[in-house]
Amino acid sequence: MVRRANALAGEPPALPKIEDVTLLGRVPARQYWPSTTKDLPIVMYFHGGRFFSGDLESHDTLCRVVALATGCRVVAVDYRLAPEHRFPAALEDTRIAVDWASQQRVPFGLAGDSAGANLAAVAAQSHREPDLRCQVLIYPMIDATCSSTAFTTYADGFGPAALDMKRGWAEYLPQGTDPCDPLVSPIYAGDVAGLAPAFVVTAEFDTLCDEGEAYARKLIEAGNLVQVRRYLGAIHGFFVMPGTLRLGREVLHDVVAFLKLHLGV
Repeated sequence: MVRRANALAGEPPALPKIEDVTLLGRVPARQYWPSTTKDLPIVMYFHGGRFFSGDLESHDTLCRVVALATGCRVVAVDYRLAPEHRFPAALEDTRIAVDWASQQRVPFGLAGDSAGANLAAVAAQSHREPDLRCQVLIYPMIDATCSSTAFTTYADGFGPAALDMKRGWAEYLPQGTDPCDPLVSPIYAGDVAGLAPAFVVTAEFDTLCDEGEAYARKLIEAGNLVQVRRYLGAIHGFFVMPGTLRLGREVLHDVVAFLKLHLGV
């Protein structure tokens, strides 16, 4: 079902080079090259899917579009999924991917939607080096307690909703895991100063809206450079629908502009 939804991103544009690789011999990924120029900045992309779905195919068109629009090499990370591989498997794969990016000796950014934004946020907290230039967190699953007002307000009827998100956490976390562990819920991290500039995207009709904006406030209060925008009228998942929704094209434009600004393209 998630792979079929890739059609909502529009027609997949051709690129000079697309290759499947294994990062540091351990994590599968797919590289999207917008040109044959060497030493392009890199966008590490972590797909959404509530930790138990999504893969390289589900976000293929989106990654092609981002690569072309930014002029950056996009590397989509095929991290392990629950319930076969529970926490911290996906996070371990994310760390390997970021280690690989750090070894490329070019500026890079982290980006992800939903569960992928969770992984990007945790990685950004762990990696506070100059080569990581920015992070893009698109309607992030950032709080495993699922306790925000939005979980009640938009519990049902607005696309992926409260039960869907709670199922994602249940599949991802082993029994007895503390939902307030910062490696699970980065919003509960004690020290978030000195992080890479962030763009936090939220959707108005989304159970994750409140927690995403709360995390943005936390980053701002810690002195970080943060851009945050709530897209009015949008539902969870709209970022991956630029071929179908005007708001999908609008948020894509904003994300691309943010990445180009901070990656020096």
